[in-house]
Amino acid sequence: MKSVLVVDDSATTRSLIKAVIDEIGEEMNVVEAGSGFEALRLLPQHAFDLILTDINMPDINGLEFTNFAKNDTRYVHIPIIIVSTEKSREDIEKGLALGAIAYVTKPFRTEELQGTIRKVLKI
Repeated sequence: MKSVLVVDDSATTRSLIKAVIDEIGEEMNVVEAGSGFEALRLLPQHAFDLILTDINMPDINGLEFTNFAKNDTRYVHIPIIIVSTEKSREDIEKGLALGAIAYVTKPFRTEELQGTIRKVLKI
């Protein structure tokens, strides 16, 4: 079973992303974090196969979280998909430069996010 961490300060968005993941049809354990700080606390508690993170969050934003995860030998192997309303070329390039494997803009199409998740997890 794959384990996925969804990091977003909006409970509604986390629920929506969880529903999108559930529709993929593969059995996956989805763990939710309401902030970057909460996500940092959850990282050592699970063996995540994938992380989806928003950028705009209080405390630690998604770019800071991505930078931390990609610079820690314990988590560098976990693919990160940024899911954000930030759509500028600069934001996308920065997210990818920090180590995100993909960048999906909100509002997203279900098929687009599912396709990205399937590609990253090779399912």
